Amino acid sequence: MSEQKQMAKAEESGADLALLAAGASVLLSWYQFFVRGNRTRGLFIGLWPPTILAFSSYLRQKAMSDKVESFMPSSSASNTISRILG
Repeated sequence: MSEQKQMAKAEESGADLALLAAGASVLLSWYQFFVRGNRTRGLFIGLWPPTILAFSSYLRQKAMSDKVESFMPSSSASNTISRILG
């Protein structure tokens, strides 16, 4: 039971870290764009938050998929491929 709590806490902190990184990059982007007047660098840094959040989302979905797969009985490769393709 405590292992599950630790896993849940680790997943939450990973999401929190991604949100903090995305927020920091937005602030850095605004700073570069408005304060320093470097619009190109500000726009470039402004592209980071969606990438950070998308990568975090992918890792969370992958972890959930791995958990679901661990509960399913093992099957042949053809069944797995047909299940993936729909």
